[in-house]
Amino acid sequence: MEPLPKKHPEVSAAEVIADDLPVLDVRAPVEFQQGSLPNARNLPILNDDERAAVGTRYREAGHDAAEQLGYALVSGKTRSARIAAWTAYVDAHPQAVLSCWRGGQRSQIAQDWLADAGFSVSRVTGGYKATRRACMTLLENAAGEASWWVVAGRTGTGKTVVIRELANAIDLEAAANHRGSAFGAQPEPQPAQASFENLLACAYRSHAGRHLIVEDESRTIGRLGVPITWHQRMQEAPLVLVEATLEERVAHIHQEYVVDALSRTSGTALAKRYVDALSRIRKRLGGALHATIERHVIDAFESGSGHEAWIEMLLGQYYDPMYDYQLKQKTERVVFRGTRTAVTGYLQEHAP
Repeated sequence: MEPLPKKHPEVSAAEVIADDLPVLDVRAPVEFQQGSLPNARNLPILNDDERAAVGTRYREAGHDAAEQLGYALVSGKTRSARIAAWTAYVDAHPQAVLSCWRGGQRSQIAQDWLADAGFSVSRVTGGYKATRRACMTLLENAAGEASWWVVAGRTGTGKTVVIRELANAIDLEAAANHRGSAFGAQPEPQPAQASFENLLACAYRSHAGRHLIVEDESRTIGRLGVPITWHQRMQEAPLVLVEATLEERVAHIHQEYVVDALSRTSGTALAKRYVDALSRIRKRLGGALHATIERHVIDAFESGSGHEAWIEMLLGQYYDPMYDYQLKQKTERVVFRGTRTAVTGYLQEHAP
């Protein structure tokens, strides 16, 4: 048995979020994947297999036996390697704080080992569980604290461009790593739901001003759900509509969904992704239209040209009718409409 952990400095979950402190998260990877802070790095004290073994020993023989097994599993070269990874991270991030699930034994032991290596690192009081609670409180408060504005408009008008130009806006699609439409999946997977919510909470905590500007979104972005209180608030907020010609919208979507996407993904993979996306909306398109658009998608990727044809068909025969129907339900909330530049200027003046 090693001696009990020494007393080390602590920091509150609220301070971690308010100061955007880098977090050295020593939970097992499986725990980290279920939810983490955006500024966290996972360098576990126990990997998944070791954590499972310690958990089994705890259930079979109790706390002391489980603790002994943990020290045995993380000893010698294994322990040295993990401490070296921690010290390298702390050396690169001097403000780093330690966190485990509840701010208990794992982070306390990590503090001891880091102290022995010459590093004094604060532990997050209550661990990830406390920071998660703090994030959920921030999300709830945001619905009532801020003056909300929603940027809306037809597909391809460049709503996200407006969002990215405003300091007091939060890009929900970037946080979700998904563009929101049937074709919006990215090559990299979306974060866990808890991580998405934590990111939004931290973004709100650090965003500029008392106004909060977001893009008009469905309740879900890909497989992730926009926080209920946020989505409800979005259904009440004033709408600012971005308008553009069909030609401009086709060009914008071609650039973003084809040209830019091909710089990160092969043509074969991108074509398959879009064909798969088409199949998910086949019922809404109807069999004949689905087959026509699919053929155009395949031909365009094979030939390297002609993408504008399938983009225009999707806009005119799928997205625009859906948008027109939805807009009728919220026309009374529209306070301004104009080009992307005009909308940006309006929001800079009225929601500074």
